[in-house]
Amino acid sequence: MVITIKDVAKAANVTPSTVSRVIADNPRISNKTKKKVRQVMEELGYQPNYKARNLASRTTQTIGLVMPNSTDKVFQNPFFPEVIRGISKMAHLKEYAIQFSTGEMEEEIYDGVVRMVQSGRVDGVILLYSRIDDKVMAFLEEKNFPYTMIGKPSYDVEKISHVDNDNFSAAKEVTDYLLKLGHKRIAFVGGNHSLMVTMDRQRGYETALKEAGISICQDYIVHEDFLIEGGKQAISELLSRKETPTALVVVDDLMAFGIINTLEKMGLRVPDDISIVSFNNLLLSEISQPPLTTVDINIFDLGYHAMKSLIEKINNPDEPAKRIIVPYRMTERSSCKKIR
Repeated sequence: MVITIKDVAKAANVTPSTVSRVIADNPRISNKTKKKVRQVMEELGYQPNYKARNLASRTTQTIGLVMPNSTDKVFQNPFFPEVIRGISKMAHLKEYAIQFSTGEMEEEIYDGVVRMVQSGRVDGVILLYSRIDDKVMAFLEEKNFPYTMIGKPSYDVEKISHVDNDNFSAAKEVTDYLLKLGHKRIAFVGGNHSLMVTMDRQRGYETALKEAGISICQDYIVHEDFLIEGGKQAISELLSRKETPTALVVVDDLMAFGIINTLEKMGLRVPDDISIVSFNNLLLSEISQPPLTTVDINIFDLGYHAMKSLIEKINNPDEPAKRIIVPYRMTERSSCKKIR
């Protein structure tokens, strides 16, 4: 005997439409009702026909993920597999599939998102970045298409759903930490300067220096890719300065690994010759030589909450924009020392 929604509704003493909303995890249905209906579904052995439901509701149960650049570069950085792990966890709980955008250049990525949205292949989109003057974001806004982002929007912060850390405060805190160790010549190694995460962390770094009465030296601010190669290029540039820095604030652990590797080849040691504080607290940061002092930004949670927020927006289009700030914590290890 095939169990139907009507059978579940009768056994749970609710309407069939309520059962459908429970299956869709509609936020307007109370947790008490959801628990009762799901228990009945389990007892009766009812399995929702998602294909039929999706056809009826014109949904796909699929979310699109948009990368900041080509997948070749993206997956070199462990940040992205970890944030996608958080997204996937929530997607599994809510029975959503994931579709990745592809493309080598920004224009190709934009075209891919346009096709993804206009063909109706996804119900919503998560941007795994936030940058200034982003065509993808402008397109999604124009189409009023459900989306959220990891990172702070460059405009309408209160109106656009996003998940982020307090990157300004985190960068200020680690710069203050280096200042307390006696460092005055502190450099900043950032990613692409159009990315909001780079801008916010640079502002935190500059604010800490200003409050300490130290002038901002533009020669000590460099921007490269969030890759090992980017770190190598950054430190080569900084060591060419007439007066080299004694400490670095690096916005990404992977870049920091590139810096440490380059310094070692040059016969310089961390932290004896130069101190380093970084961000992300990747697994490798604990076993690098030396172990890296870094900011744990809870990458998994960024992805998990981004997916949760987007699904809520899809199920309830009138849901107000959510600004979720995931806490961070600086983890002290052995890559910094007091300067004489």
